Parts: sequence; structure tokens; C-alpha cells
Amino acid sequence: MQTRSIVALLTASVISAAAFGDDNWPQFRGHGGLGIGSGNPPTEWDTQTGQNVSWKTPIPGLGHSAPIVWGDRVFVTTAVNSDTDNPAVETGWSGGAGESAKDTGEWTWQALCLQLGTGKILWSKDAHRGEPTIKRHLKASHANCTPATDGDLVVAFFGSEGLHCFDFDGHLIWKRDFGKLLSGPYDAPELEWGFASSPVIHNGLVIVQCDCLNTNFIAILDLKTGREIRRIDRDGEVATWSTPLVVTTEDRLQIVCNGYHQMAGYDLKTGARIWHLSGGGDVPVPTPLFANGLIYLTNGHGRSPTYAIRPTATGDLTPSDDESENAGLAWWHPRDGSYMPTPLVRDELLYTCNDNGRLAVRNAKTGNLVYRQRVGTGSSTYSASAVAAGGQIYFVSERGEVTVIEAGRDFKKVASNEMGEVVMATPAISGDRLLIRTVRNLYCLAVE
Repeated sequence: MQTRSIVALLTASVISAAAFGDDNWPQFRGHGGLGIGSGNPPTEWDTQTGQNVSWKTPIPGLGHSAPIVWGDRVFVTTAVNSDTDNPAVETGWSGGAGESAKDTGEWTWQALCLQLGTGKILWSKDAHRGEPTIKRHLKASHANCTPATDGDLVVAFFGSEGLHCFDFDGHLIWKRDFGKLLSGPYDAPELEWGFASSPVIHNGLVIVQCDCLNTNFIAILDLKTGREIRRIDRDGEVATWSTPLVVTTEDRLQIVCNGYHQMAGYDLKTGARIWHLSGGGDVPVPTPLFANGLIYLTNGHGRSPTYAIRPTATGDLTPSDDESENAGLAWWHPRDGSYMPTPLVRDELLYTCNDNGRLAVRNAKTGNLVYRQRVGTGSSTYSASAVAAGGQIYFVSERGEVTVIEAGRDFKKVASNEMGEVVMATPAISGDRLLIRTVRNLYCLAVE
């Protein structure tokens, strides 16, 4: 498609987050992927007694995708195995050795819609059926990608099993097959870990990041038709599991991608690479963030750096070890990065919780350390990313321990809650409701 056609799509409707409605949570970690919700969800609950538990709905199969919310609808995805009702999932460092799960039988990839007020499943649609194209990591699922919505359509990405678009009544509008997306470590290609990058929607476009061992690209599609408008080559990148970010500033509209060889920003209209970095962690997972006028990137496997990038940056921004900043970097730090969870920016503080539960809080504008503190009991690992609302921040461990702290320059623990189940998915927030997906159920938590 010609550039002018993309521009037309982009400028057809420039909608602010406020126009979406504060209570909507339309993609992985809500508006802009920031993980910030409105309202005042509860800080304490009890899943055994039902205190502040509005509803609990069993979700069939196994899926680590996060719930999303629009109006009175909640959307989740899952993959159901024909041989077992409860596919195995490992947690903690024991599940991090790299082995693939030894699943058997046929799977069905599904999109589900629930009623926000009651948890009732309104519809469940099969997107694909068959044996998985690639295996999953012991800690992963075959439905890792969080869906996205614009309020009219819902897109669900299942990696090698395709990208599927439904309307709010569950009718399939279109689907796209990107072929085999081989996701695994670059230094052990015999391992297969499963796909995990979530789609994002921006002004009538669907954007997916497909960094794999056998192919590397960003695809931009028309939301209404599924027609591919542009494909941006990321040749030379290894497999990543990060969700892309669209950054809009006065003079630029760019797609920002995490990566190992190519942490980079691309012009959304032309596909041209604007800036890039290399040399971070070699298994990139966290999603980029844009807040306080800066783009934040981290990856914590092998190395553990954090970068604060000016959105006006151009060229190669890779710093030398003795360089604290450059024309494109506001600051960077070689440690305190995150391997699995995406950080959170609240006001002028950057909260980075690594998978071992170590929380580092820095001044988001300068990078200066404010404090370090371990969250939880210290015996759990963290895959879910933190979310915040009402002046509180929620950290959910894999074993289901939810630590609530007060946002601010001092560590103040507010509460600790036990879900009683394994949690791998990032929570969602809709007004005064906190939605937490365990490996078996979806909980809606609200003050009674």
C-alpha cells in the first residue's frame, strides 16, 4: 500500500485514551501498555471465604494471556487439550531450565467473552483445532498472547495458529496465517518455548511483532479486513517474547520493539528504522513503555540493563560501558533490569520487579536509585507484570501471592493476599474491579 493510504488510516480517527473510557482495559496492561487503571480496586480479599470476590469463573484449558475489558465485556483466550482437562504447567526456577512440555493429543484454540458484572460466559469460539505447530515451554501455554480490542472488534493472536478477528458477538471476521513461528532460544534451537507477543491496535491498524528463529518482522494490518498493509523487516534479530509499543509525539509516530540485536524504533508510516540499540539481555520479554516523555526498555536475561530513550533519538544509541547518556539516551543503567515482568511507571518513579521478586525503584527522569526491596516472601518467582490503581501497586507471584504496596518513594506494604492457585497472567483493572487470571479460573475482585 502507498504511504498516503497508511496516513489516511492513521488520521481517520485520532482517539484519546479518555475517549475510550477510563474503565476500559483494551490490551496487554491496558491503555498504552502502562498498567495504570482508574478507580480503587480492593487491596485485601479472601478467595476461601469470598471476601471482596465478586465472582469466580472457571476457564477451560490452559492460557497465560491476560484478560481485557471493554464496557461490560471481558475477553480471554485459552487452548484446550483433548487428552486432559488440566495440562501441566511448571512454576519457579524449576520450570526455567528450558525444556519443552511433552503434550499429547489435539488442542483447540479458543476466544471467550464474559459478562463483567457476573462472570457469565457469553460465548466461546474455536479459532483453530489440531496438533500444535510448535511445542511450549514447561512454564508456558499455547495461548500466551493477550487479545486486543477497539470496542468493536477483538483480535486474538495464537502465534503459529494464526491471528483471528472477532466481533463482539463472537462472529469470525477474518484470520491471517503467518506460517510457522519458531520461538525458542537462539543458542539452543532444538528447544521450543511457544509464542507470546501480543497484538496492539492503533487507529484502525493491528500491529504484531514476530521475532522468531526462522523469521523476523513486524506486520501492520487493516483491523477491519485483515489485509496486510506493511511488513517491516527485523532481519538478524533472535526470538523475542515482547509486545510492541506505538509512541505518538508531535513530530513522530513510531513502533518501538524490544530485542537483543535490535531494540529499535520504526517509523509507522514508512517502516524505516529510526534508532536502535544492541547488547542487552539475550531473551527479551518486557514490553517497552512511554511515560514522562521518555521510552523505557529493559531486558534482564544475561545482562540486565534499563534504558531511557528520548523519542527524538536517531541512529545507533548503544552506549559504551563508561557512557551514562548520549544524544538519544536520557540515561541507562547496566543492572536492575527485568527478565520477565514489564516495569511500571507511576508519576515520576520507575518500578522494575525482576522474576526473582527484587524490586528496584528509580527516578524515571534521571535513573537515580530511590530504593531496592524484595516483594513477597522471597520464595516465589514472578512472570506477571505489575499493575496499579488508586495509589496502590499490585505484584502477583507465580504461586499466587499478591503483594500490594503504596506508590511512592518509600516502600510501604499495604497487604498480602493468597489466590490459592498458580498465576502466570498479568492482571487487568476496570474501574474498581481487579481481574486476576489463575491457571484454572478468572477472578473478579471488588469491594463488597
